[in-house]
Amino acid sequence: MGIHDGHRDKMRQRFLRGGLDAFADHEALELLLYYAIPRRDTNPLAHALMERYGSLAAVLTAPVEDLQKVEGIGESAAILLSLVPRLYLRARLAEAQQEQILNSSEKAGAYLVERFAGEKHEVVYALCLDRKGKLIACKRLGEGDMASAGLDIRRLLEAALLTSASAVILSHNHPSGVALPSQDDFIATERAKAALESIGVQLADHIIAADGDFVSMADSGYLA
Repeated sequence: MGIHDGHRDKMRQRFLRGGLDAFADHEALELLLYYAIPRRDTNPLAHALMERYGSLAAVLTAPVEDLQKVEGIGESAAILLSLVPRLYLRARLAEAQQEQILNSSEKAGAYLVERFAGEKHEVVYALCLDRKGKLIACKRLGEGDMASAGLDIRRLLEAALLTSASAVILSHNHPSGVALPSQDDFIATERAKAALESIGVQLADHIIAADGDFVSMADSGYLA
């Protein structure tokens, strides 16, 4: 057993005995990188990542292609670092979706703020609800802002029909950090409302999320 193997074994045993509470952030990264980089001392790599990004959260939300700019971080390690928080978020959202009642803008907004956490691009979602406001499904309709990508009305109607939704909450994020609706958002809202009404489904709201906050177009009086 080499010096690195002995150190790795000690780190694993520390984790098994007490979890991550006794680990510094760079040590937690070092441990995680063991599973993508089997033959190299990952301690310097962990320090390099922390120095580049400034925090553990910033490392784990960095784009895969950017992570690979750190010397010694290949594609496998970059994917592992990016995958961990996304898996955790998916598990939390799946748990939250069970019997999730989104019958107010506060509840829907809180759900969506978490859904959009870590997104670097503008993404459009449709929350499909039953008559009581229970979330049936959260459907990703597309990526890109309303101006450049447009709202895919066909996919919106397909989501509503396939889930037998009684109402839909349309939502997208503003990665710029400002949740105020744009002119393109108003146009998209009107198109979505008219299309859903044609199949007997209500557009309950259009929620815009940004930087941990949200704006409800229904609450703001923009969705009559």
